[in-house]
Amino acid sequence: MPVLWWTVPLMLLAQDFLYYWQHRGHHVVRLLWACHVVHHSSRRFNLTTALRQPWTGATSWPFYLPMIALGVHPAAVALCSSVNLVYQFWIHTERVDRLPRPFEYLFNTPPTTASTTPPRAATWTGTSAGCSSSGTGRSAPGPARPSGPSTALTKNIETYNPLRVATHEYAAIARDLRAASDWRERAGRVFRGPGWQPGLPPPPAPEAGPVVEGGPVAAAEPAA
Repeated sequence: MPVLWWTVPLMLLAQDFLYYWQHRGHHVVRLLWACHVVHHSSRRFNLTTALRQPWTGATSWPFYLPMIALGVHPAAVALCSSVNLVYQFWIHTERVDRLPRPFEYLFNTPPTTASTTPPRAATWTGTSAGCSSSGTGRSAPGPARPSGPSTALTKNIETYNPLRVATHEYAAIARDLRAASDWRERAGRVFRGPGWQPGLPPPPAPEAGPVVEGGPVAAAEPAA
């Protein structure tokens, strides 16, 4: 697909749609969450949070293979991903409150992003696309910002060591695998959601579009 004035918006929309599934997948599959948890490791919700990016981003690229299969050059996909990431920088702040309703209807905003990181919540529904207000095509005004301080993890990481911040969830998965009683439990510890425990009922199914989040008991629990 050529990079032209009319194809670029289509590529950006397609990338943002796939980003929704990439982002959601990194919240509902523990192995992927181990990569994404770095972004949610801050105790503050501000612009520096946007700079907390994972070290193991290779788990994200498979989600964009459909674009490449349809003829989009990988460099164009990388460009769209960069635009998406740059847009998300300004929405990681509590300094911006509600914006005009038409804008919130179409685009991701700081209140919407903050609503996916309520303090000490195990689940939350909201957008998880990058630029658009809904990665599933269900556009809706962003939810109100939850009250209280935004806390990304329900069990905070008591360290500023960047290596431990980047790898602590992988280490927690390894500990749980060693302690697992059978292969079914081992598979659940890796591929089920964060916080999954054998014998416990699954969390309630979300509506279309939200992110289901939890947190591994052995390590950090996401609230975003």
